[in-house]
Amino acid sequence: MKWRITAALAGAAAVAATIGFADSANAATAPCSAQAKACVQLHTGTAWLMDHGTVVRGGVPITVGKPAYPTPAGTFHVQYKDIDHYSKQFNGPMPYSVFFTNTGVAFHQGSLKVQSHGCVHLSHADAVAFYNTLHPGDVVEVVK
Repeated sequence: MKWRITAALAGAAAVAATIGFADSANAATAPCSAQAKACVQLHTGTAWLMDHGTVVRGGVPITVGKPAYPTPAGTFHVQYKDIDHYSKQFNGPMPYSVFFTNTGVAFHQGSLKVQSHGCVHLSHADAVAFYNTLHPGDVVEVVK
């Protein structure tokens, strides 16, 4: 009987880790409205995926634009997605891109140690989750 309970608890923990359930501390600190499907807080370097005001993933670590290329704050909508995008302007790959401005700013897999040219860098796992969750028209809120 004990091994069944242990196995069930381990399975539940694995599922929660896989889909990125947030703990109550993270859920309480997401600074965006209930309309946001994705939330970015620039000064903390944190992002969340949301569903009607409830955190479904995050807060996850991010890096954002360098001072010369700041990530814009505001309310945006997902424009389009490109799983294998390559930036000709900055000569580099942008895997799992989810573009949310009309100026080329996107969530994408990138270094969490290097600031971007305005985009939101995510780890591989988080970039995949954002790519799979967000769709054209979804609201993205970026707050200071």
